[in-house]
Amino acid sequence: MSPASDQTSALVVAAQSGDAMAMHDLLDHLAPYVGRICGSIALVEGPDAAQETLVAVFRHLGSLRDPAALHGWVRRIAVREAVHLARARQRTGPVPDLSELPTPGDVEQATDIADLLTRLAPEHRAMLILRDREGLSEAEAASLLDLPPGTVKSRLHRARKSFRRAWEA
Repeated sequence: MSPASDQTSALVVAAQSGDAMAMHDLLDHLAPYVGRICGSIALVEGPDAAQETLVAVFRHLGSLRDPAALHGWVRRIAVREAVHLARARQRTGPVPDLSELPTPGDVEQATDIADLLTRLAPEHRAMLILRDREGLSEAEAASLLDLPPGTVKSRLHRARKSFRRAWEA
C-alpha cells in the first residue's frame, strides 16, 4: 500500500469514528475525483450529482468495511448518481442548444472530446468514462453498474460507435 493510500485509509477510519477534521480532509480529497466523474457523465447536472454523491458517501461512510476500497466505493456511488440525474434531466429538462456544438467542417472544434460526449446518452457516456478514462475492465464496469456483462459489452460497442460517428462527422 502506498503512503497516500495509508493516509487515505487513516482518514477514513478517523472519519468513521466521528473525527470532524478527518471528515473535512476526506471531503477535500474526494471532491475533485467525484467532480471529474460526475461532470463527465452528468454534464450540466454534474455539480448536483457530485453533491449528492458526497452526501451519500458521508451518510454511509460507516458501512464501508475496507478503507482501502474507498475510491472504488465512491466511484460506484458517483456513477449511479450521475447517470440518475442525467436521465432525469433528459426526461424533464430542455434539449441542449445544438448550435453550440462543433460543426462537421470545423476540424479544430471537432477534436474537443467534451463536446462530443455531450451528444451521447448518459449510459453511453458512463461506459466510455469507466472503460476509457477510468480504465475499468468490462467485468468491473458490469459490477459497478449492476448490469450483466453482455449489456456492458453491447452498451460499450454502441457508445464507441456513436462517438466515432460524431467524431467523423
